[in-house]
Amino acid sequence: MSLDGQVAIVLGASRGIGADIAKHLAKNGAKVAVAARTETVNDPRLPGTIHSVTTEIQEAGGIAKAVVLNMRDPESIQDGIDATVAEWGRLDIVVNNAAVHVHGALEHVQPRHVQLAIDVNFLGPFWAMRSAVPHLRASGGGHIINLSSRGALFPGVGPYDTSIERRGDDILYGPIKAGIEHLTQGQARDLQDENIAVNVLSPEGRILTPGSLYPEQDRENPSMDFEAADKMGLATVWICEQNPKELTGNILYDEKLCAEQSLSV
Repeated sequence: MSLDGQVAIVLGASRGIGADIAKHLAKNGAKVAVAARTETVNDPRLPGTIHSVTTEIQEAGGIAKAVVLNMRDPESIQDGIDATVAEWGRLDIVVNNAAVHVHGALEHVQPRHVQLAIDVNFLGPFWAMRSAVPHLRASGGGHIINLSSRGALFPGVGPYDTSIERRGDDILYGPIKAGIEHLTQGQARDLQDENIAVNVLSPEGRILTPGSLYPEQDRENPSMDFEAADKMGLATVWICEQNPKELTGNILYDEKLCAEQSLSV
């Protein structure tokens, strides 16, 4: 299935994995709404805005629109999705990429950070799916891709080897992503008769994006040596080229999928 004429919205697309997914979708013919909060760079460790990504896509010959969208605000999410449909008349692809990391042990993590993680990492994708489904239905179906992580995998039964250092552990990220995977498969089941596929895509390992490197960066002299998330982009395009009735409810990993399908830049 070609992506020519398809309309996609990528949430959390001002930099990193989301930006690269948006670029790959546009390169393959989709019209892409580049959605996030960031319109100006306020921290040198986090370069990129919805406008810079949109411009890059357009300069490469693709079609894109910058959409301001706050993942903590259901009304903002609804408005961003509605604006995408108003611009191009339909919606076929939704990619839920936006996420935040909250660091701190159980007894020390701040309540406001806990709520931030729940709002952005779980409720944001929930509201985006809710807002998008009527438009996907009106378009005759489509694809929802929720990004997850290997952090969603259960650590299994103890006792555990505590000699292994866990880099930048996030007390909530894994549990919330496990919830996203459960939500994904539940909605895949409920929406399959409407030709709407819902799948999970995760990076096989760490990708050195601005968000991934942020906790380690020196604000005054940050490294700009980031990795492109090309395998995530290639995998997203491949998923969206499939028949929604035949590929739904999957938990997929970028490197494995690219190897199996011989996908490369």
